[in-house]
Amino acid sequence: MRLAVTGGTGFVGSTLIERALAAGHQVRALARREQPPRAGVAWVPGALDRPASLAALVEGCDAVIHIAGVINGDAAAFAKGNIAGTDAMVAAASAAGIRRFVHVSSLAAREPQLSTYGWSKRESEDPVVAAGGDWTIIRPPAIYGPRDREMLELFRWARRRVVPLPPGVRLSLIAVEDLADLMLVCLDASASFNRLYEPDDGRSGGWPAPELARAIGQAVGRRVLPLSIPKVLLLAGSWADRTIRRDKAKLTRDRVAYFCHPDWTAAPHARPPADLWQPKIDGATGLAATARWYEQAGWL
Repeated sequence: MRLAVTGGTGFVGSTLIERALAAGHQVRALARREQPPRAGVAWVPGALDRPASLAALVEGCDAVIHIAGVINGDAAAFAKGNIAGTDAMVAAASAAGIRRFVHVSSLAAREPQLSTYGWSKRESEDPVVAAGGDWTIIRPPAIYGPRDREMLELFRWARRRVVPLPPGVRLSLIAVEDLADLMLVCLDASASFNRLYEPDDGRSGGWPAPELARAIGQAVGRRVLPLSIPKVLLLAGSWADRTIRRDKAKLTRDRVAYFCHPDWTAAPHARPPADLWQPKIDGATGLAATARWYEQAGWL
């Protein structure tokens, strides 16, 4: 297929492009900044708030994979990037006659009342469904893998033999390679049309926070102390992070709100059917591979 991809310069999108090319697809990818030439990829200058660039992106394509979005910011930034951005991408696809639309949402959309981010991702799903095409919505849980900077902090803490996590939390994980493969396998699988999926790494019941902490410790070769941090202290930490790192802060108040929710596990009834897709990378193996990549890249 010829794929129109947004978010192709990011963590998930770059992995998706690698695996799409390996599978024989051609890619047109949206990029805000000039990118180095790459065989099989046509970089299209533009952004989600520039309709002309979206029209150029989808020209001649068979399907859209919409990954781009805002993961950190205020309510206006979330609304513009996640809701209006998706609406604009859906409009461009519809105008070009493209029915196949794979939309990467978030498990946070399942509890939109908890955070502005979760609300914006939930709202981003509505225009996809309303367009009436052959859509698939994917709500991934915590995504990890090479080039990821969101979970990097936990690996860095593990090197110090302590991993701070919210108390009483259980969550699912998915390796970025498995997520990318799910997007690709859905492209021409009619069984995935008009379906919403919550994929994970196949671990039944997800990961209790202390077990995840110990697994990350093992991945970096350390015995760690899982440290449960009460919400009030996480909020104080978010204030400190904002004061020090300003717009680059990772621990925002919005993230604290959904980090502390006790159940971020993929719902069994919403997992992709086994005959369509199954994860290939278990958590322990994937976390160890990610730690090795961080080490080799000098990120730890």
